[in-house]
Amino acid sequence: MTEPNRTPETSGKNPDFSNVRSGSSSTAPSPAQTENTYVVKKGDSLSKIAKDQYGDADQWRKIFEANRDQIQDPDLIHPGQALRIP
Repeated sequence: MTEPNRTPETSGKNPDFSNVRSGSSSTAPSPAQTENTYVVKKGDSLSKIAKDQYGDADQWRKIFEANRDQIQDPDLIHPGQALRIP
């Protein structure tokens, strides 16, 4: 007796993927997808935010560089600002 739904071409063989080409699709998040947003609160500083987000206050420059479009002076941030956290 033969098995239903099996053809001689596929019976007992592994699928042939030799003609499959690699693409650029990925499920890994892009850098833009991995950024967070932080809303500045009264009393915050870039170093305080860096300590909270990265565990290292010395990483404040990352936040400053990612937000140069809205921060001209790293010592002047304001409550309510939405900062990108790379």
